[in-house]
Amino acid sequence: MFVAAVDQGTTSTRCLVVDHDGAVVSSSHLEHEQHFPRPGWVEHDAQEIWEQTVDVIGRALEGAHLSASDIAAIGITNQRETTVLWDRTTGRPVHPAIVWQDTRTADLCDRLGGVEGPDRFRARCGLPLSTYFSGPKIAWMLEASPELKGRAEAGEILFGTVDSWLLWKLTGVHATDVTNASRTMLMNLETLDWDPVMLDALDIPAAMLPEIKPSVGVFGSAKGPLEGVPVAGILGDQQAALFGQGCFTPGDAKNTYGTGCFMLMNTGTRPVLSDNGLLTTVAYQIGDQPAVYALEGSIAVAGALVQWLRDNLGIIERSQDVETLAAGVPDNGDVYLVPAFSGLFAPRWRADARGVLVGLTRYTTAGHIARAALEATAYQTREVLEAMRADSGVELTRLNVDGGMVVNDLLMQFQADILGVLVVRPSVVETTAMGVAFAAGLAVGYWSDLANLRLEEGGRWEPAMDDDRRRTLYERWTQAVERSLGWVAAGSLGSSAKE
Repeated sequence: MFVAAVDQGTTSTRCLVVDHDGAVVSSSHLEHEQHFPRPGWVEHDAQEIWEQTVDVIGRALEGAHLSASDIAAIGITNQRETTVLWDRTTGRPVHPAIVWQDTRTADLCDRLGGVEGPDRFRARCGLPLSTYFSGPKIAWMLEASPELKGRAEAGEILFGTVDSWLLWKLTGVHATDVTNASRTMLMNLETLDWDPVMLDALDIPAAMLPEIKPSVGVFGSAKGPLEGVPVAGILGDQQAALFGQGCFTPGDAKNTYGTGCFMLMNTGTRPVLSDNGLLTTVAYQIGDQPAVYALEGSIAVAGALVQWLRDNLGIIERSQDVETLAAGVPDNGDVYLVPAFSGLFAPRWRADARGVLVGLTRYTTAGHIARAALEATAYQTREVLEAMRADSGVELTRLNVDGGMVVNDLLMQFQADILGVLVVRPSVVETTAMGVAFAAGLAVGYWSDLANLRLEEGGRWEPAMDDDRRRTLYERWTQAVERSLGWVAAGSLGSSAKE
């Protein structure tokens, strides 16, 4: 028997089939289209995502000559915060999915903050008011369409993050897990249930919301290519990576380098509210055990910056070419690229920031820009780590890393250098999918306990930069960030829902 995992990400959908030793026996992957209808708007077609999910499941099974009867359980991990509304009867989306990167709700968030500002609800939900989260996205769609609002109040329109959408399509069950619910701004961190104060503040009908369940447990039985297979684990993608990295002890931390970049630290069974711009989120919940919480630093643009070099600037043909181009110069030539394409997330939370490329001279080459792009991810990670140290009191000495960018040795060495800590990569870099495979298998007894859920080490990087050089580079980065702030004038950050 095997376990399957669907990893539905910001740019693609993947299905892995793994065996009891944690080895990947089959994998299938498809990219989906990104839609940018206006500046700051980012949308997906939820129906396209569902159709590709069915496709990759079928291909993964076929690739290993397996059928549904060979699969003990399936797990779902997903891009978080991306918001889908669909018709309960037809099962069709009623609006393009609004992606987590989308900034159209900036004015709405400012309005909700009022005199108290972005931290108005932080004590309840662990999150600042931000365009990042699902709650304001739902509110925007309902405000834009009174018809949708009325149908939502009648229970005809359902909301879900992408996990809920896929679960509904696979099983007919309308549910989500605590990790995804904790990214909506609508769940109370203490009760792990929808918070009536938050629903009232955002004017969101409770009738459209999914049931909140533990991350590890059976949600329902699949139909279609996995007929009869239990969907037994759901985790938001970053929590799935934390689970896959085996960060089960308070103080354990991981950083995932994907479209964005996300560092999570396990803080145990009590939520820790941040004073330094981090998010308080649910890390996972196993059955009826107490939930485990995490501090998170979310960076909007990481791998997406390499895609931008490829697709918008055309200075590389393939994403993997960025390392070769960047390695062709000895350093960044004093060039810094701040990728504030959707503003800045943790720890600054500045929606008025926009991307800047500074330090250009006639000496500057494409190699310097490529190197500055890679280094931008490492600098942003250091900003998050500094905040995490301040909030947790933990002096991190090891950072577990995963995601598509960690195959870039140049980036990983620079990351170790600029942090001054050991960086360790597992043998399987797709830890997001592995994490939810572990969760689903654990729920049905395929694996007996957490001690069996460990990935082998696949690489490590020791810091080799002296303290003076590390300090100088980071100071220059901070100067560059300051130049990105205040670019968007107040009142023009988002568009009115009625435009």
